[in-house]
Amino acid sequence: MACLAVIATNLAQFPPMEKKIAEYILENPKKIRELSSQELATILNISQSGVVKFTQKLGFKGYTAFKLAISEELGRSELVASKSALHLHNEITGDDTLLEIAGKLLLEKQSALRETMNALQPQIFELVVEQIFNAKKVHITGVGGSALIAKDLTYKLLKIGIPAFSEMDSHVQLTIAQTLGPDDVQIAVSYSGMRREVVLAAEVAKKQGAKLVTITSLKSNPLKNLADYALYSVADESQWRSSSISSRTAQNAITDLLFMGLVQHNQEHANLLIQQSRELVNKISL
Repeated sequence: MACLAVIATNLAQFPPMEKKIAEYILENPKKIRELSSQELATILNISQSGVVKFTQKLGFKGYTAFKLAISEELGRSELVASKSALHLHNEITGDDTLLEIAGKLLLEKQSALRETMNALQPQIFELVVEQIFNAKKVHITGVGGSALIAKDLTYKLLKIGIPAFSEMDSHVQLTIAQTLGPDDVQIAVSYSGMRREVVLAAEVAKKQGAKLVTITSLKSNPLKNLADYALYSVADESQWRSSSISSRTAQNAITDLLFMGLVQHNQEHANLLIQQSRELVNKISL
């Protein structure tokens, strides 16, 4: 889990003392590897127990486990240190050339991909692949830009013989959710995790006994709270939300990885179906 991304995403929600700890960690991640919980408490003029409880709130057994996670995260990728790098969209101005905009968007997408891969939890991801592979049917939901991600994943799953379907109409999504059962899986895609249509469809699917896989941001949200399996897409969407550029990049990374995991899970059969699909498409090509 990308613990620094989790802290940054939830920074505004922490109470004052925890926010003080969080801000120090975000500003000095490399120092954390060398500091004991008591040393950090002394620097911040708070109690040692306050530091330990903060790390436990993040899901760690204690401060030592948290330090180890920080070390692993720093080792996996180069951290984005400057505030401007975290808000690349803000740098795009009316005076930028198309080439300059292209460079900034490239960095934005690279950042989204890197942080999304850092947030990946391999064990949970493998369980999701297993659930999808064994599902009787897979219902994929999303609205707006996330609906496009849902459609793309549906097409990919169908190509390898997995009975998947999605509908952009929210009323139809609810109707389909009512038909799901214990042998089915619903994949709900929403970066914010706040879209009422998607949350309601997820609630219906859960009530019917279906397994729920969510693809949301790291920030606490109603959709993630319903999940049996939560997958995370990480992107800076504080500005220029109209196109959801970086969030779609992050979501596509997750769905592409799901597809590849499923191909690998049953490689011979999946490759055969992909080849057959290609041959059929070639028959209708000019």
